[in-house]
Amino acid sequence: MVIKMDNIEFLNYIYQNAHMGVIGIEHIENDIVDDDLRNIILKQKQEYNAIVKETLEIFKKYHKEEKDISIMAKIGSYMSAKFNLLKDNNTNVIAKMMIEGSNKGIIEITEKLNNYHGDNKELCNLAKKLLRTEEYNLEELKKFL
Repeated sequence: MVIKMDNIEFLNYIYQNAHMGVIGIEHIENDIVDDDLRNIILKQKQEYNAIVKETLEIFKKYHKEEKDISIMAKIGSYMSAKFNLLKDNNTNVIAKMMIEGSNKGIIEITEKLNNYHGDNKELCNLAKKLLRTEEYNLEELKKFL
């Protein structure tokens, strides 16, 4: 079933996806002991933040406001991260958690791109940038498995 999205819905999805990446990293960044992994993950956080910033600038152009991520999603992300790290916070576990997040992001942004039938090139390019970021992040993390 194809669900058409308008520009603001699509933009908000891009915002929420990238913002969730930032939030997820914030939940674990103090638990990362491997310096190489830490550097990669902090770079990823910068990339997500740059995409968040771009989305917020576009929202301003449309005179709209972003829809924040639900508190339940934020709590769920936090609880999941902390639960996984209670068992073990080694590099492998953190890399797996991040890969799972990137995989989810890849699936969701691909689905949204396929369901967006608008003609706003700026939004399409931003969504594709997010997709490339997620794919690159996933590949970078594989070496820590």
